[in-house]
Amino acid sequence: MHFVTVRELRTQPGEVWKKLAEHHKLVVTRNGKPFAILTETSPTALEGDLQDLRSARFGQALQAVRADAKGQGIDKMTLEEINAVIMDIREVRRHEACD
Repeated sequence: MHFVTVRELRTQPGEVWKKLAEHHKLVVTRNGKPFAILTETSPTALEGDLQDLRSARFGQALQAVRADAKGQGIDKMTLEEINAVIMDIREVRRHEACD
């Protein structure tokens, strides 16, 4: 993976674009830590590229939810238990909406 700093992006954008054309992906760092990812795209690939990014973000969020559920010990709930919790929450929300 190739890296550029936020400062390089700001002060030498032409050089950053050349690096991007050469390496296709760049990690942008801020204070020495990854901050963003620059990746090439094209008008015909844009929608597919955005969908791929959304799918990757969704996968990361799902992993985080699963890890949180495991940490709370609720990863072994049955479907009936899950549905009961959902019904309870809906009931509380209905009462809050009426107040």
